[in-house]
Amino acid sequence: MAASSQSGSGRKFWLLGLGIVLFIAIYTGGWFYAASQLKETVLKAITPRSTAGVSGECAGIDFRGYPFRIGLYCSKVSVDDNTNGVSASFGELRSAAQVYAPGHIVWELDAPAEIRTANGLSISAEWANLQSSLVTRLRGIDRTSMVIEGLKATAVSSYTGQTVNIDAGRTEVHLRQNAGDLDGAVSLQDANAVIKDWPQVFPKFAASADITLAGKGGMIDGSDPQGLYGASGELRKAVADIGDGKVMTLTGPFSFDAQGFLSGKFKLEIEQLGPWRDSLKQAFPEISETVDTAARLLKALAVGGDKVSVDLLVQHGNATVSGFIPLGTIPPI
Repeated sequence: MAASSQSGSGRKFWLLGLGIVLFIAIYTGGWFYAASQLKETVLKAITPRSTAGVSGECAGIDFRGYPFRIGLYCSKVSVDDNTNGVSASFGELRSAAQVYAPGHIVWELDAPAEIRTANGLSISAEWANLQSSLVTRLRGIDRTSMVIEGLKATAVSSYTGQTVNIDAGRTEVHLRQNAGDLDGAVSLQDANAVIKDWPQVFPKFAASADITLAGKGGMIDGSDPQGLYGASGELRKAVADIGDGKVMTLTGPFSFDAQGFLSGKFKLEIEQLGPWRDSLKQAFPEISETVDTAARLLKALAVGGDKVSVDLLVQHGNATVSGFIPLGTIPPI
């Protein structure tokens, strides 16, 4: 009787041990699967593009955090989009999610960044710190937020031959899917923009933009095949503030054509028209008379006040005020 009891206890022990081993094996397999999904999700968040014709590489890949955290490390990240002619490279990547909440991912990305497009736009960037978080749902990435400290970026366009340098003490980007649309909000604090061969007379500024792209919710994770080409949307509000009451606000609908040129009908509001006029004349003394003429016209529209609202029209990249005062050409995206 004792022998039979001992034998039964032994079988239960071995069954328990086998169950534990099977659980560990299944858990480990699930952990590595979740880690591989973490890699794909983070890469899509960094460069959201259609998966067709896109290859991404996570060099020096290492999965970390087992068993209670799902972590991914890459010594370098690079993405090539052969369909749209975009290539990008970034520094070290660190990302993690808790096993009980694998859909909530936090990640950090180190500089430098290099981005090149087939339209001749080249962007290089450095930063002190970049942190982001994202939340996934069954349909992909639902929303994501990013904070960049100490951003220094240079954009060069071979299309116009122009170079723009942008610095920002703090940059925030927030994106979310909203019933198929893409909502986005961007803000820059303690920022500065320098255009090559242009006088630098404007102080540091703060800027923000709130935008919706119709039917483009898939851009947040690369499931949208076209990106901005052929897209349309609404600029709900964009604000630039250079201090002393000098504020510009821009609102209105817009679209991009198949070649990436911008068209739109915007409402531009300018506060403190006089100080803006003086700053522009200081920056471009050779066109002082033109600036004065435009300021008088705008002031007439403002019925003598110092706050004016005008139409800013953009057709295939060509920007004008009210359709007859040329501002210049905006290169394609």
